[in-house]
Amino acid sequence: MTRGLVIWLVLLLTACGGGSGGSSAIKSEQQSVSTTDGNSASANCSPDCFLSASDVERVIGQAVAEAAARNVNATIAVVDRVGNVLGVYQMKGSAPFVTITSTSELGGPVIGGLESLNFIPATLAAVSKAMTGAYLSTTGNAFTTRTASQIVQENFNPGERDVPSGPLFGVQFSQLPCSDFSTRFTSGLGPGPHRAPIGLSADPGGIPLYLDGAAVGGVGVIADGVYGLDKNISDFDHDLDEIIATAATVGYAAPLGIRADQITIVGKTARFSDSFVEDLITTPSDTRSLDGLEVAGVGGLIAVPGYYSGGSTLAGTIFGNPASGIRQADPNIFADASGEPLDAFIFVDETDTNRFPAIDAGDAPGGDVENRLTRADVQTIINEAIGVANQSRAQIRVPVGSQARVTVSVVDTHGTILGMARTRDGPVFGADVSLQKARTATFFSGTGRKDGQAPADLLRSLPAPLYMAPLDEPVDLGQLTTLDNPAPSFPRYVTALQFFLGNPDALESSGSVVAFADRSGGNLSRPHYPDGPANGPPGPLSKPQGQWSIFSNGLQLDLAYNAIINHVAFVLGAAPEVPQNCTGNKGFSESSPFTAANAIGNLANGIQIFPGSVPIFRGNILIGGVGVSGDGVDQDDMISFLGVHRAGVRLGSEAPQGSRVALGNAPPELRADRLVIPGQSSRLRYVNCPQLPFIGSDETEVCDGL
Repeated sequence: MTRGLVIWLVLLLTACGGGSGGSSAIKSEQQSVSTTDGNSASANCSPDCFLSASDVERVIGQAVAEAAARNVNATIAVVDRVGNVLGVYQMKGSAPFVTITSTSELGGPVIGGLESLNFIPATLAAVSKAMTGAYLSTTGNAFTTRTASQIVQENFNPGERDVPSGPLFGVQFSQLPCSDFSTRFTSGLGPGPHRAPIGLSADPGGIPLYLDGAAVGGVGVIADGVYGLDKNISDFDHDLDEIIATAATVGYAAPLGIRADQITIVGKTARFSDSFVEDLITTPSDTRSLDGLEVAGVGGLIAVPGYYSGGSTLAGTIFGNPASGIRQADPNIFADASGEPLDAFIFVDETDTNRFPAIDAGDAPGGDVENRLTRADVQTIINEAIGVANQSRAQIRVPVGSQARVTVSVVDTHGTILGMARTRDGPVFGADVSLQKARTATFFSGTGRKDGQAPADLLRSLPAPLYMAPLDEPVDLGQLTTLDNPAPSFPRYVTALQFFLGNPDALESSGSVVAFADRSGGNLSRPHYPDGPANGPPGPLSKPQGQWSIFSNGLQLDLAYNAIINHVAFVLGAAPEVPQNCTGNKGFSESSPFTAANAIGNLANGIQIFPGSVPIFRGNILIGGVGVSGDGVDQDDMISFLGVHRAGVRLGSEAPQGSRVALGNAPPELRADRLVIPGQSSRLRYVNCPQLPFIGSDETEVCDGL
């Protein structure tokens, strides 16, 4: 990188653009919410249920007042519920960059991946934290980035030994800037869900925003210059980012009855925040207008390329209206077998057109186009999965007994999106994640493919991830270099997997078909196989002890690493925008930097490694996959598994005699839980369904024997 380019970058970082915003007064859906006393109430998402430009100013102003009172400088971002960035404010003297950091299980620093990088703009960190608070929260649950920290680490709870990983292990690498699902900023507002610049965050200081009990967005704060996580949840932290973000939420706080600390996950209480209003040293009356703060030289709104034009705060969209990118679906299309509407919602573009209606697949599974998923197949799978969700008891939502709220995605064997839909008030993060899950299960179930799409061949063809070296202080972008060690490669992941499974043909075109659900692939991606035991070996798709962290976790990050760095370089003005595919990027290479080579369409938005997907088969032939995400990982497993099963039964009963083989789940003998792994007493898992899952029913073991 030339010195002249460095000067250009610095100028770009300090530039401010203009922006404008408006709002829609269209009435949206009625939401069931929980009030502060835990009782159920109804929030009418009218024009009052969105963040106005003045609301955004107040949120930012309250944060700035608290930061100034504590003699610290902060970067603050505010987003609406679908990720439109409504304002980014940087106080004068605040650090322009953050350092990404955690520690390894062995207590020392981790080298490689995103660890120790200190040239990530603070604006990107603040936006990702704000989006995390918004995307994980609904009218039935309020989660923060502290909640995220608790549920993404190698053990749940963090610090415990011999217990499984967090239920959302790996979710930090979703909503990626290279995703082909997430929408991109052009100017002003646009339909979402939008991408998060460095994925979801586990760094405390990202908190959801609410109005009248309705989730309307999130705020993210960076003041300490560190982008990390909480490795010890046995105490209460004095976290500057979180304290300032708490000040920002005064008047926009989540109802007490739906906060994470009112929700249990596998018997353990979730964390919401270690900061409280009584910890603040300011009051709302201390807040000054943003114009007044600018005149006083405190700071100003700052443009963030790819996210926000600067200049003025914007009003957010009303969630569930077309302008938000999510609206109610046609009840004639989304209905159960008896014709009863399913209360489904779809993703729409700026013309209010369904982005992902059910379509025919374009592949030829097993060499025969007759095996492909048809539009009717796809719609039936989605409808049956939503029907299961509506019947199911949610895991991470109050009041107890609420319906599960999820997104459902269906793909073909090439990873092409064949259809997507969601239930009412599902968490926004589940959309991109459900697609990651569907594609991951389909991709890794591709052993034996003879069409040039065998996963081993595709992985071997990818350019290696080029890990970046941290810079000396003060940060000099002209000294950017890559690390010589560690230097991961995709062929080594393939070899490690084959060695671990004791099968040199695993993932190869010459191998036998094995059906991998996301729970199966997740076992192979844990730092302690199969999930949690302290003496368990690292999974072949994970990093080993001393090299693993949530910022350097193995194949999942490495597939998207170069693309993430590409996007950071774009924001810094040093590269073109990252393509909408997370794989195949050459990274910060000396020749042809950030160009594409052999990108994998099957994995365009990355992979996911926590449960909630299954491949779809027609007999012994892989024909696609379904992914579900939103309201508990066992629920996600069950909804995907039973959705496919019920769709197969329904389609089979409706088909004329002598027609093609009905679709369904993988035959039991092909499932990954049948593999015997040399030297391991534990097998891979396939799906894990809740014990007593259905509302108003005592039916149990609902997945057994299917």
